Amino acid sequence: MKYVIALGDGMADEPIKQLGDKTPLEYADTPTMDMLSKKSEVGLVHTIPDGMKPGSDTANLSVLGYDPKKYYTGRSPLEALSIGVPMKETDIAIRCNIVTVSTDDKPYEEKTIIDHSSSEISTEDAAILIEAVKKELQDDVYKYYLGTSYRHLLIWDKGQVTELTPPHDILGKVIGSYLPEDEKLKEMMKKSYDILSNHPLNIERMKKGLNPANSIWFWGAGTKPVLTSFEEKNHKKGAMISAVDLLKGIAVGAQMKNIDVEGANGMLETNYEGKAQAAVDALLKDGYDFVYIHLEAPDEMGHQGSVERKIKAIENLDTRIIKNVYEQLKSSGEDFRILVLPDHPTPISVRTHTSDPVPYMLYDSTNERTEEWDYNEKCAKASGNYVAEGHKMINHLFS
Repeated sequence: MKYVIALGDGMADEPIKQLGDKTPLEYADTPTMDMLSKKSEVGLVHTIPDGMKPGSDTANLSVLGYDPKKYYTGRSPLEALSIGVPMKETDIAIRCNIVTVSTDDKPYEEKTIIDHSSSEISTEDAAILIEAVKKELQDDVYKYYLGTSYRHLLIWDKGQVTELTPPHDILGKVIGSYLPEDEKLKEMMKKSYDILSNHPLNIERMKKGLNPANSIWFWGAGTKPVLTSFEEKNHKKGAMISAVDLLKGIAVGAQMKNIDVEGANGMLETNYEGKAQAAVDALLKDGYDFVYIHLEAPDEMGHQGSVERKIKAIENLDTRIIKNVYEQLKSSGEDFRILVLPDHPTPISVRTHTSDPVPYMLYDSTNERTEEWDYNEKCAKASGNYVAEGHKMINHLFS
C-alpha cells in the first residue's frame, strides 16, 4: 500500500458573498476532487490543539502525526533545520521576514504593514537585501541566515523566547503596538528600514510596480526541536515535497527525505506537475511508502486577500497535482490511499489563519465507497465524520 497526503495550505475558508455564499473550495472547478469525493470518506478534522495558535507549524506537525503539545518548540527552529543552521541548546531561532511597511515620512512606529511577502520577493533579490542587513546588524550574538523568498532567519545566542506577532496577522495595521518588547530586536527592525528603504534594489523594484522590501520583521521564536523519526514512529518510509523551509525543516527533524523540485517556489506560479511527478517517482521507483505533497499557494493567496487567485491555486492543486498522482498510481496497479486536506483555514475575510476544523477527504483504491458528498467545508460538516485530535488523522490514513 502506498500513501499520499496532498495538502493545500490554508485552503479552507468561509462563505464569500461574491461567490454566492460559497467558499473558494466549494466554488472552484475541481473535477478530480469532485470525482474522488463520491468514492471517499469526507469529514472534518481539528488540526489546531485547543489553546495553541493556528500556525502552519502546529498544523502541519499535527497532520504529520506529531502532537504539537508534545513536539512544538517554535516555528523558526524548524526552519533552521531546513536551512542547515546548527543550533545550540542555548540558541533561540527567530523568523526574519522581509516585509513592506508604508513609505510615508512617519516615524517607524507609526508606519503600517502593507505586505508580509514584499510582492512575493524572489530569493535572489532577498539575498542581496539580507546581505545588506547582515553587514550593518550582525554580530557574535545575532546572526542572520538566508532562507527562501521573504522567509529568513535570525539566531540569537543565549537568547530568550519572547512574544512576537506574525506580520500576516496585522496587515493594514499600524505596527507600533506590535513591535517586540525586547529593545535590541526592536532597534534592529527600525534600523533595517533605514538600511533597506533607499537600497538600489528597492528603488528598482518600485519602478517595476513591486512593493519595496523595506523592513525586516521578527516572529516565531523558539528553541531547538526534537522530533521522533517518522519511520520509527509509523513504520513507513516517508518523503516531503515542499517549497518552504518550515515543511522541509519538519522533514529534517522527522528524518524524512526532502525532495527538491526545480521551479517549486511556494507561490501561485509554481511547478505543480513537477511536484506531482516527484511524488509518483518516489512511491513507484524509489521505494517510499508515503509522500507528503505540500502546496503553499492557497495560503499565500488568502493572506493577499485575493479570492480569484486562491480559487486558481485550489484548481491547480486539483488538476495539476491530485489528478496526475491519482491517475499514475491507479494505472500502476499499486494499492494506494490519498488524503486531501488543508492544514488550517486562511479566510479571505481576515487574511490570516483561524483554528476552525478543516475538511478532509480520504480515498482508498481498495475500498471505493458510494457517497453523496462533494469535497468542501459544508459537505464535510454535513457528513458527521469528525476527528477531534488532528495528530491522530495520520493513524486513520495508515490503519
